[in-house]
Amino acid sequence: MSWLQDWVLGEWSWLRLGRSALLIYLIVAVYLYFGADALIFHPPRPTYSLSEEIRLIPVGQSDRLAARYVANPDAHFTLLFSHGNGEDLGMVEPFLQTLRQWGFSVLAYDYRGYGLSSGRPSERHAYADALAAYTYLTEELRVPPERVILYGRSLGGGVATELATQVAIAGLVLESTFTSIFRVVVPFPLFPFDRFINRDKLPQVKVPLLILHGTADSIVPFRHGQHLFAIAREPKFSLWVEGADHNDFVEVAGDRLRTALQEFATFLKAQSA
Repeated sequence: MSWLQDWVLGEWSWLRLGRSALLIYLIVAVYLYFGADALIFHPPRPTYSLSEEIRLIPVGQSDRLAARYVANPDAHFTLLFSHGNGEDLGMVEPFLQTLRQWGFSVLAYDYRGYGLSSGRPSERHAYADALAAYTYLTEELRVPPERVILYGRSLGGGVATELATQVAIAGLVLESTFTSIFRVVVPFPLFPFDRFINRDKLPQVKVPLLILHGTADSIVPFRHGQHLFAIAREPKFSLWVEGADHNDFVEVAGDRLRTALQEFATFLKAQSA
């Protein structure tokens, strides 16, 4: 009967192993569910100081968002710029000036906990922050919604996509954006929840879309941009930049990015005529 004893012991070992694996999975799942925001958001130390160019926008109960408005009196469209995870207004200032030179006005803002914005960052707060910036742009600065283009970079693409499902805008631009946060790490559904689920929200966006992505993106793989483009509604446009990584997309794209944005703006203007 030794074979039976060996079989029972083997089955018991596999059962114990399965239980241990399930316990580890549940512990990790609970940790990620409640601690995802702390893992996702990594605000850098502020790279700018309070000045007359920085506007403070009220949000939530008592917080304020730092915002930078770069006006171009000749611009037809204003970009509402939602920056990436490791950036703040000081770091994106050169790009804001470039966008102005390319014919756009820009309103950029820091999420709560970034730069000089008060409060703590979270997915829920980021969505509310974007809505507060949009409200400031359309109500205080009096920019008509049909002249607003949402521009989201990386993490900001998730913020911009959510906002695009809620408010009236002219168009949406996503640069180096993911299908969802967890799918960046694991390319299949490991847990029954996720964060910044752009793949579910983008098909709801009814305005024209421009997706920008580098083929050599080492942080958000190129397949994410391709998948978002595939599931988005028409009209949609893309700019795939060969050899561009995540953090050098603008530099590698160069004049191709200017052309793509200006052609997108021309299309939007013709659509509203």
